[in-house]
Amino acid sequence: MRSMNTPNQITRSAQPLNIALVTETYLPEVNGVAITIGRMVHGLRQLQHRIHLIRPRQFKQDVAAREDGYEETLVTGMPIPGYPELKSGLPAKGLFLRLWKQQRPDVVHIATEGPLGWSALSAARKLNIPVSTDFHTNFHSYTAHYGIGLLKKPIAAYLRHFHNKAACTMVPTASLQQQLEFEGYQNVLVVSRGVDTELFHPAKRSEELRASWGARDYTPVVMLVSRIAPEKNLHVVIKAFDQMRQINPLAKLVMVGDGPARAELEKQHPQVIFAGMQTGEALAQHYASGDIFLYPSLTETYGNVTVEAMSSGLATLAYDYAAAQQHIRHGVNGLLAPFADTDAFITQAKGLISDMTRVQHMRLAARQTVETLTWGHIMGQMEAVLLDTARTQGDKNVQLLAAS
Repeated sequence: MRSMNTPNQITRSAQPLNIALVTETYLPEVNGVAITIGRMVHGLRQLQHRIHLIRPRQFKQDVAAREDGYEETLVTGMPIPGYPELKSGLPAKGLFLRLWKQQRPDVVHIATEGPLGWSALSAARKLNIPVSTDFHTNFHSYTAHYGIGLLKKPIAAYLRHFHNKAACTMVPTASLQQQLEFEGYQNVLVVSRGVDTELFHPAKRSEELRASWGARDYTPVVMLVSRIAPEKNLHVVIKAFDQMRQINPLAKLVMVGDGPARAELEKQHPQVIFAGMQTGEALAQHYASGDIFLYPSLTETYGNVTVEAMSSGLATLAYDYAAAQQHIRHGVNGLLAPFADTDAFITQAKGLISDMTRVQHMRLAARQTVETLTWGHIMGQMEAVLLDTARTQGDKNVQLLAAS
């Protein structure tokens, strides 16, 4: 299994479950869903639960892992349009039926809603195995950015139909729970997300790295960590930075990440430092070597990078929703702009660069805010949901057998 460096040990609190976990993205793929699922697997294993992970084969030489309490089954995948580095699983209901007849899980947890996820949902329902799901990605919100805006309503309807067939759907924030319930989703439960506060730490700041960007001790460095893609609204950061440089011409903007929009943005904006994809310790150093973090995305279900930036000690500005709404106290440990209000976002960014003493206070407060946001506590929440799902469905099955 791919190693996870989670710092917080988790105490076993229940009888171990046999959990089948189905996902169409997983480590070492670099995206919020893959990283979150990796943390979940690691945390559930620490709690002594047994995991059978079913996922698409990521590359030709990919080999299924087999360890004590953990095994993988790899299936055929195909590249996702617009995301060629990611795979979508093909329909595989027959495979799931065979697997789960041979070794019946206590609960099936489905992390993604693609063809593989739908097949798992269908097979589990046919076998009366309880199912929980995650809502990780606003796919229907991406449609306008990829020229398929007419599909927004059908995709939204499919997602609602998919999740309502499960016993419950886990979401990371109360605001997303309310939104989905308004849209007709049922049994939506809040299970928060954590952050690796040992990996993402202000102590990872690197003067050598800053020097490579042309930054000295007094140089304000503005950071963005994101997939470099249309749906991330990155033009807002570039507009904001242009305004910030008028106030402090020494400021630097460093964009960390890769994606389909990178080449064009590099060509159009030579003043921006594009650092490419970074992971692990290198990513932690990049975060901590900045001062201000701007995150303009309007399509997040959570936004892991927001709490990673706060954990790294950055003064963070984001729109008022998702993780930012949950963890930023405006003017204390960061700044919030009204959702989709570009002018307000730019004004807030200019305010930050104008007062670096205020930035320093926010950096300290941001780190203090997330120090208790550990994965150990979060995994206790998820375990409770999975145990309840398995127990409730098990009781229903007993009642059905008694009635027959």
